[in-house]
Amino acid sequence: MASVSEVPVGEGREFTVGDRIVAVFNLDGAFHAVDGICLHAGGPVAQGKVTGCVVTCPWHGWQYDVTTGKHCLTPRLALDRFPVRVVDDAVEVEV
Repeated sequence: MASVSEVPVGEGREFTVGDRIVAVFNLDGAFHAVDGICLHAGGPVAQGKVTGCVVTCPWHGWQYDVTTGKHCLTPRLALDRFPVRVVDDAVEVEV
């Protein structure tokens, strides 16, 4: 899917996996993947600013915990999460 070097520490990147847009984040070498489309207005989640484990959607400021997919103010709202594994230098996401 992607190489480890394609997702810098403290940032996210957007990838197409099957028919899904997936946001992959690197938190100090631990990789997490969530749906790449913001629940509010379809913004590009992977392009948001990451602070700790929280990403802020660049369009309207909705915030999500990238480790759980949950919206920070309304946890009953959540982005889909996907299992991630790193094999050698490859980041693999299962959708």
